[in-house]
Amino acid sequence: MRGRRVPRPGSAEVPGAAREADMLRAGAASPARGGQAAEDTGTPAGGGEERRGRQPPAAALRLPDSKPPQGGSEDTRTPDRDLQRGRLSRSPRSAPPAPGMGDRGALHERAALQSPGGPEGAAAAVVNGLLHNGFHPPPACSRDPPPARFQLSSELQPQPLFSQHDSPAKKCRLRRRMDSGRKNRPPFPWFGMDIGGTLVKLVYFEPKDITAEEEQEEVENLKSIRKYLTSNTAYGKTGIRDVHLELKNLTMCGRKGNLHFIRFPTCAMHMFIQMGSEKNFSSLHTTLCATGGGAFKFEEDFRMIADLQLHKLDELDCLIQGLLYVDSVGFNGKPECYYFENPTNPELCQKKPYCLDNPYPMLLVNMGSGVSILAVYSKDNYKRVTGTSFGNMMSKEKRESISKEDLARATLVTITNNIGSIARMCALNENIDRVVFVGNFLRINMVSMKLLAYAMDFWSKGQLKALFLEHEGYFGAVGALLELFKMTDAQ
Repeated sequence: MRGRRVPRPGSAEVPGAAREADMLRAGAASPARGGQAAEDTGTPAGGGEERRGRQPPAAALRLPDSKPPQGGSEDTRTPDRDLQRGRLSRSPRSAPPAPGMGDRGALHERAALQSPGGPEGAAAAVVNGLLHNGFHPPPACSRDPPPARFQLSSELQPQPLFSQHDSPAKKCRLRRRMDSGRKNRPPFPWFGMDIGGTLVKLVYFEPKDITAEEEQEEVENLKSIRKYLTSNTAYGKTGIRDVHLELKNLTMCGRKGNLHFIRFPTCAMHMFIQMGSEKNFSSLHTTLCATGGGAFKFEEDFRMIADLQLHKLDELDCLIQGLLYVDSVGFNGKPECYYFENPTNPELCQKKPYCLDNPYPMLLVNMGSGVSILAVYSKDNYKRVTGTSFGNMMSKEKRESISKEDLARATLVTITNNIGSIARMCALNENIDRVVFVGNFLRINMVSMKLLAYAMDFWSKGQLKALFLEHEGYFGAVGALLELFKMTDAQ
């Protein structure tokens, strides 16, 4: 067949496309290395000068000694097909392709050192991806011996993560980023926030398994935040750390430590945001997980003042997930849930632990600035049945005729009885006999808790129990912290 050549033993077949590129560069044909002549095709173009025409795609390389595949057809191989099938591999001494040659140049150059029919010493002839004669060597096929392990040059060898000239702050950032990527952990510090209408609830995880190396390389503002939060029980005039609620020796996201519970009035939120800006919190975090109505109200302030983004979370989702988590880990070896035995008898009424291992279904009454009543059938299946908000206080004239203590108690009893009656009706309507009360309304409020226990027991004729939890107002913040870990896993 015209234009077809059969390669001789010891010679290399040169693809047409590669010859075309080299001929254009050289301006004339060159003899192939090892005595093989380069075949020129084209049409004459004036004055006897031969100008090369457009070449068709490179012909498939036929391997005479190859066995035909099953089915009887002959196996034809092209460089592109060999590359797709994994038949081409990097040689131990391959160099980068010459400028302008692209992937095709690198392909042929890698194949040169593996061609069994190539001339002896071909490896030494590779210069900038080309043989000395200006041609690319032919591709290798799968029957070649496996190449030696590819060795990187010294400047391309993997470099150590840290340089001896790096500052401790930079080393700490790199280590934290590496550790976070390996363990799918967010960088410290770990916070969760529930910004309510009256109180801001904040949970902070204090790592207790910090190594000496981590502590040495820890940046100063991270140390400052941890020391400030854990060495104080009060922050300014209104911030309080509830030390008695601290959960110790927890393992969260692979780290061991203590979980702290902090609260302050929502009216002091701007002071908190300003403190975050002064302590350069944005250098450690750019996003905070927060829930509650205040997450929307203060979103712009966080962004403008402290350069922080709020990752806003569903309030009821965080409430349920946080409650279930804290109940599962317990309260430092004690049960999280409890009830009041003999609530109708003030002399015999006493607090008793309650096992909430199988809580479904339950009616969850969240008593904060507002009241939300949820029917919970599983951790992912719940609905908001109803809710209430704070009524107006009585007129100033009437308040002046009685003591403030009497007025406060009367108001408290009215609100509590109203909540209890609504909760009982919801439990009957949903056919649920387990009612759990949570929320900061109950914080240091034994009067309301006993009133709720009394109302539920009396009106249900002993069929309903009012259940309470030790960390009553912090479950939304705990749920926000758990979402921080989920968000990191998703990324």
